[in-house]
Amino acid sequence: MEYLLTAPCNFGLEKTLAFEIKRAGGQDIVTRDGKIDFRGGEEVIARANITCRTAERIGIVLARFRAETLDEIVENCRKIPIENFAGRDDQLHVLQGHSLNSGLSSVHAIQSRIKIGLVRRMQEKYGIQRLPETGTEFRIDFLMLKNEITITLDTTGASLHKRGYRALSNAAPIKETLAAGIVDLAHIRETDTVTDPFCGSGTILIEAAMKAADIAPGLGRKFSAMYWKCFDRKVWDNAFEEARAAIKHDCGFEAYGYDIDPEAVKLTEENAKKAGADRYIKVRVRDIKDYHYPGVPVKVITNPPYAERMGTSEEVREIYRTMGRVLLPRGDNSLYIITSIEDFEELFGEKPDRNRKLYNGMIQCRLYTYNSR
Repeated sequence: MEYLLTAPCNFGLEKTLAFEIKRAGGQDIVTRDGKIDFRGGEEVIARANITCRTAERIGIVLARFRAETLDEIVENCRKIPIENFAGRDDQLHVLQGHSLNSGLSSVHAIQSRIKIGLVRRMQEKYGIQRLPETGTEFRIDFLMLKNEITITLDTTGASLHKRGYRALSNAAPIKETLAAGIVDLAHIRETDTVTDPFCGSGTILIEAAMKAADIAPGLGRKFSAMYWKCFDRKVWDNAFEEARAAIKHDCGFEAYGYDIDPEAVKLTEENAKKAGADRYIKVRVRDIKDYHYPGVPVKVITNPPYAERMGTSEEVREIYRTMGRVLLPRGDNSLYIITSIEDFEELFGEKPDRNRKLYNGMIQCRLYTYNSR
């Protein structure tokens, strides 16, 4: 069966995600702000969950409709064939959604009416007065925008940025999905060498290595839809096997990470091992002022500290001045820096070849790209 599917992502990474969805077999792809809509069956749902690096989750769109009253939400939700997914004993959990620029602004009230409508549908279809809700949990999300509500059935579970390799992190980690997006924008290939002079918990290096070696980000975790009775578990087993078979075990990729904090270096090593990427990554303690480009072409990709997240403003500004002295690429090298510092160019001392707006959590940042000078 084919479904209308949706996958949210960080703003600015829509084109990257659209390519990933296409690679997973998605059809009729539509790019929107902060998400991708597409169509596909269970095989596509499985592949997208396992292989997409920049998606936050994969959802089945159950309904989209306009509603100006709470009663309209109830009546429209009674029309949703939720019984195609959930059995009579299963749990319906309507998550905390969002309401933006709509007449109905109470998220709790909308959440409650969605649940009421879906429960009534289940009662009617199964001929019962009360749902036991002792079985599998089905998580339902919603977004109400300008009086139009989209109701989505989550197939993922814990967000896709939770790869499983980063149980611990340093004070200011970059989200895995954002790091993967930056790696894609840097066009990382299996023969590249990457360095990160502020490696922190190693996220950028690990995502780069996984991309280069084609290690699917979802190989080490489970997904909600794997356990649905309405889906075939063999489809998921085949998708996992397909992803394992795609790994490039003879990949020539190399990555080097540096950090002034010995604990960060240790953390990077531990996380890289959990991700199965430790064979590609070497880490050592080094201050940014001591960084120098190696004798081979490298792509420097880094998420340096910024005042909103760590350190004092002046300490951070001095780091950026130092970066301008040691990181400006020459020869065949290139540089990618993500930061929220507004006067970055002034501090760094050189205008980038390109900058694009991205978000690190709720913080608006820019990715500055420098090619060789």
